[in-house]
Amino acid sequence: MIIKGIIVDIQNRTQFKGEIEVENGKIRDIRPSNHTIENYILPGFVDAHIHIESSMLVPSEFAKIAVTHGTVATVSDPHEIANVLGVKGVEFMIENGKKVPFKFNFGAPSCVPATTFESAGAVIDSEDIKKMMENPDIKYLAEMMNYPGVLFDDEEVLAKINHAKKNQKPIDGHAPGLRGEKITKYIAAGISTDHECFTFEEAFEKLQKGMKVLIREGSAAKNFDALIDLLPEHFENMMFCSDDKHPDDLLLGHINQLCQRAVKKGIDVYKVLQAACINPLKHYNLDVGLLQKGVAADFILVNNLTDFNVLETYIDGKLVAKNGTSFIESVAIEIVNNFNVDFKKVSDFEFHSASEKIRVIEALDGELVTNEIESDSLIVDGNLVSNINADILKMTVVNRYQNSTPSIAFIKNFGLKEGAIASSVGHDSHNIIAVGVSDEAICRAVNLIIQQKGGVCAVNISEEKILPLPIAGIMSEKSAQETGKSYAEIDKMAKEMGSTLRAPFMTLSFMALLVIPSLKLSDKGLFDGTSFQFTSLEIK
Repeated sequence: MIIKGIIVDIQNRTQFKGEIEVENGKIRDIRPSNHTIENYILPGFVDAHIHIESSMLVPSEFAKIAVTHGTVATVSDPHEIANVLGVKGVEFMIENGKKVPFKFNFGAPSCVPATTFESAGAVIDSEDIKKMMENPDIKYLAEMMNYPGVLFDDEEVLAKINHAKKNQKPIDGHAPGLRGEKITKYIAAGISTDHECFTFEEAFEKLQKGMKVLIREGSAAKNFDALIDLLPEHFENMMFCSDDKHPDDLLLGHINQLCQRAVKKGIDVYKVLQAACINPLKHYNLDVGLLQKGVAADFILVNNLTDFNVLETYIDGKLVAKNGTSFIESVAIEIVNNFNVDFKKVSDFEFHSASEKIRVIEALDGELVTNEIESDSLIVDGNLVSNINADILKMTVVNRYQNSTPSIAFIKNFGLKEGAIASSVGHDSHNIIAVGVSDEAICRAVNLIIQQKGGVCAVNISEEKILPLPIAGIMSEKSAQETGKSYAEIDKMAKEMGSTLRAPFMTLSFMALLVIPSLKLSDKGLFDGTSFQFTSLEIK
């Protein structure tokens, strides 16, 4: 097979008219050729950090849509399914991913559960990590979110890190806002990347101290604008990632969108492509081909080096996508889950109090971090209730692995004027999380999730919509198109009910993520992510 076009040699910063000869899935030869074809041939794009589960798609269905955007590989942390099903969940992701022509590179989740302050469905300890690190299918130790454990020399945390070191596998970081002596010690432990930087100054310090910094642009966390100006000087130590990308967003684009935005800002195209195509391969030692003789024929054709419209995608010499059409076929999907909770009553969501002031989570659009603010209480018949006029709404997290009393908090900036929204995608333990204008609406939404054993939903007086997620309560068995359409409809309904957030369900899913400050809610109670301890809803 001969593919002709303008060949882009990123590392040597050159391009020339030529042709690629492919034989048995590898590049047999690359040579100059005099032709009139104006398409550009590049190495495929790599997402340097993503939770496939956040697309609500299983790996095989994710691959089908990702290749249409020129993505040939991912560095994938199966942390989400691991919190539900443990090692069995990681094995599910690996095996499903192997059924399609796409280069998934899975890590061993380092923090399952993410903290001891929440209820997860499984535990992965250092002995599990030891076995996983010896598995050639496991490429790295995934994000070490327990940075307090690193800083305070927790034996279990350090044992996990040492197992990765012994197997010469990279260790990913997760340290939002960590600066000064603390980040110095964190890096000294052997942690080499961070995708959680949300300010220029933070990312610059981490780069200066030897970390690789990933520019993240997902459905909720959007750090591209804050960090992209670092790329021209630090392009050898930066990568692109999406981290968490919902199915409707994935239908529109992937890493190709970040390349387009970066080049349109005037950044040198070779530096942009180095971050998008080369750096992840080198850092994680991925079995993904660059445009070189004798390696896997993994490459893409794009219309130009400004728009990056992907015309064709090849993986191991096989044409897997052309002009937006994927040639990857669907495969049989095993249904695995862990859902064991009874229906709730409206009274389960009451919070009796006489306190005049309460602590409130302030959600920030496009950010995973939150603020802690103070608000006047609204009490009806002794029960703290949502204050729609002030946009202070009741929120709950419900343990989905066993029956227990729902935890209650209040949150600002969701903007709902009616009804409630709920989801069993609740990072990191994936308990049920909901926010609404009344206890009755919250109860309806939670029970809808319980009925389906997983999903995202919106309810109001006259209507209810749900996207079932039967696989681990966080993924659909359907295609990106079907899943994306259903999700978009529910997202639209949430916004029609008053939410002004760009991605209300993605934002909701992170309101139980305790390892990112300031104020979050677990199934066990309100949590101060700065002091790393529980706090009270009531201010006395």
